[in-house]
Amino acid sequence: MTLHASNTKATGSSQAPSLEILPAERGQARRQFLHLPWSLYNRDPTWVPPLVLERKEHLSPRNPYFRHADVRIWVARRAGRPVGRISAQVDRLHLERYDDATGFFGLLEAQDDPEVFRALFATAEGWLREQGMRRVRGPFNFSINEECGLLVEGFDTPAVIMMGHAPPYYAKRVAEQGYDPVQDLLAYRIHTDFTAPPALGRLADRVAPRVKLRPMNRRNFQADLAIIRDIFEDAWSGNWGFIPFTDEEFTALGKNLKLLVPADFVRIAEVDGEPAAMMVVFPNLNEAIRDLNGRLFPLGWLKLLWRLKVRGLKTGRVPLMGVRKRFQNSRLGAVLALMMITSLQPAVRRRGMEEAEMSWILESNKGMRSIIESIGGWPYKRYRIYEKNLN
Repeated sequence: MTLHASNTKATGSSQAPSLEILPAERGQARRQFLHLPWSLYNRDPTWVPPLVLERKEHLSPRNPYFRHADVRIWVARRAGRPVGRISAQVDRLHLERYDDATGFFGLLEAQDDPEVFRALFATAEGWLREQGMRRVRGPFNFSINEECGLLVEGFDTPAVIMMGHAPPYYAKRVAEQGYDPVQDLLAYRIHTDFTAPPALGRLADRVAPRVKLRPMNRRNFQADLAIIRDIFEDAWSGNWGFIPFTDEEFTALGKNLKLLVPADFVRIAEVDGEPAAMMVVFPNLNEAIRDLNGRLFPLGWLKLLWRLKVRGLKTGRVPLMGVRKRFQNSRLGAVLALMMITSLQPAVRRRGMEEAEMSWILESNKGMRSIIESIGGWPYKRYRIYEKNLN
């Protein structure tokens, strides 16, 4: 991983200190980059402070994303005080798959100041042009398999694990830089005491002899993890912007899954003895860390452990769900999705989970949206991905 860039200055008005854009790879600039959200969101009751330790790890060379991507990060300052930040990424896996000369921006945070946004984007776009990119897309923090999209609806509730939060003014400021919406992602909320529609229930009864549903087998964890990955990559391979996980990335995901997710929060569906679909529910870590102010020490880790392992959490998220392509757009595919959802219902309710978020769902994915809405789910947040041609 390399994180560096040249120093850039933007001249402010005669009454305001000049704005400077600095690379944030080390020292004070790096610390300001990491801690900027605390000053921006200190009056936002719905913001969940991330764990500083986790954010440092996200930017460290240990993040497997950096094996296939070049990243630059910058912080904007006035009179030494941080007022904004941004990243720019060139993902070689994306370029190999799509050959579209597209780079990305992310980790965007800034005061409601047009000059700050203009300077941040000019810096990120300038670096991407130097790398030969002809288009920029974002936000991605850093990849499509992590936090992505800018929150544009649903500001009144906290974000769940691995989903972003933003003030309402961000959308306007991004559009002012010449960015157009290219894709909307929806987050659905559902109460766990839902009732399955009778028609789909009857279809499930018909196919039940062919379908076996089982939880993850922790004694055979690596084999089941490989099944989940294989189904995910097959199910999502035709989706907009899809990039497969690398071995290192999925290994890291597997470690989190093993640490945070009970075995009965995972479902693998087999059709005629062959793995055909999977679904994973993550406990909503954001619920557990919301009052820790980003710190695990000295006592934050004890609170987190107790909340996860003893008290349990009332909310969760479905970040991984997929049905193999050959079953998609068929009744059996819809029934498999419903059967996985309903088979997980007793497990999550037994552990006290009252609500779950299913995210993200492409707005154009009518089939999955219809299934979720049929059991009472409703879209309560909208995230937007933007794009701009670099002339």
